[in-house]
This record gives sequence, structure tokens and C-alpha cells, in this order.
Amino acid sequence: MRLRIFLPALLLVTTALDAAEPAATRTVYRCLRDGSVSLASAPEPGSRCTAITYDANAAKLPDLWRLPGAQRGQLYQRQQDGRTVYSTRKLPGSTPVLAFRVPAPPGSKAHAGLGQLGPPRLDVFRAEFKAAARLTGVDESWLRAIAHVESGFDANALSPKGAKGVMQLMPDTAAAWQVTDPFNANQSIQAGARELRQLSAAYDGELARVAAAYNAGAGTVAKYGGMPPYAETQQYVANVLELNERYRAALAKQ
Repeated sequence: MRLRIFLPALLLVTTALDAAEPAATRTVYRCLRDGSVSLASAPEPGSRCTAITYDANAAKLPDLWRLPGAQRGQLYQRQQDGRTVYSTRKLPGSTPVLAFRVPAPPGSKAHAGLGQLGPPRLDVFRAEFKAAARLTGVDESWLRAIAHVESGFDANALSPKGAKGVMQLMPDTAAAWQVTDPFNANQSIQAGARELRQLSAAYDGELARVAAAYNAGAGTVAKYGGMPPYAETQQYVANVLELNERYRAALAKQ
């Protein structure tokens, strides 16, 4: 068994090979579990995995991560069905092989939106976020991360594109959820939670696509088959995913 690890400029490819000569094509599995993405040389038990086959000799390799921002982590190996497989997710029986960091795709420039990255803020709209999370089943950490990036928790926020309130609802979204006052924090958070629940169902809980659709629209995500090539959206998603982890940790301490 021989491991070949390719670290192109824009992606990480991990492939376990039996043959001594390189194959014309490679297959890598993009696996989704609990809203996080990993790459693997075989489908991961317990994850939803999609096979991606590409030309190993192509000048430009495909974007296997399909996520914004730089990707970093650890490559692991383990035994599965009697053979050695590799994954960027630590599963039972895994041993580390190497640490990796893949730079962000070109053109992904910082755009923090109306809110700024920073420490979690649990002091604002406590009752409203807890109620919306309880009624919709959307994690409070996720709701707060979206609000943090969208408006910085400013109930009176108004974007240049016409998005309003804590959750920065566009007029058609507000109308769809029967919002009568988009600057009312409770109405905004309730509607934002319902919109996120609907998007989560549409994208099987894949948080990166949910955030991209919330920012750029489901039609745009469908048009590009995933993450839109917009620097604003890519940075937005990266910020939201980071803040989600910060809020999850902060809420766990309460």
C-alpha cells in the first residue's frame, strides 16, 4: 500500500494507491456529517459521502472542499473493510499522518458584513434567541452566528441592498414569514430562524451551503451548484462558521 498526498494550491487531495504507476483518474469522497465537511479515500461510516472523480493529470484540479477560506486540519489513516483508508476526519481507530493547511481560493477577500468577528455576545436578545431556537429546532449558536455577522445584533440595521433588522431580512423573505415590522427584534429572529430551518432541510444540514444561500440566495447556490464565486459570500460563510463554533463553546459553559 502506498499513500500519495497531493497539496495543490487550492485543495487537498488524499488518495491511497495499490498500483505502482499513477492512475489517469482519482476518486476522492467529500463527506458531510453534523454540518462539517471532510475528504476521504473511501466513504466514511456515518457520513453522507459523494464521490468526486477527476483527471489526475489536469492542469487545474477540481475544488473538492467546496468551502470558503483556508482549510486546515489533520490527515488520518485507519483500517476499514480490511484495507488502509485516509480521511481528514478523526474517526475511531484513526492515527495521524500529517497536518495540512490549504490556502483560501483566490479572490476571497475579507468582507465582514455589517457585523465584525469577535468574542461571542450572549447578552443581547437572550429570550428571543432561546425562544426561536426552541420553536424551530435551529441551534441557538447558529442563529446567533448569523445575526452576529448580518447585523452585529443591531435591530435597526439597514444594508445598502435593503436588508433590515437583526437577521437582515430582505423584503421578500420578511413577507414570506409574515413579518409586519422587520425592525422588531423578536419578529426578525423568529423569521430568520424559520428561514434557516427551511434552508437546512433543503441542504441536508450542510451549514456552509445554508449560510451561502442565506447570504446570496438559494437561486444563486443552485446556479453554481454550491458555493458562489463571490468573495463577499465566501468570506461571509467563513465568518459564520467560525462564529458558530465560538457561540457553541460559549453556550456550553452556561
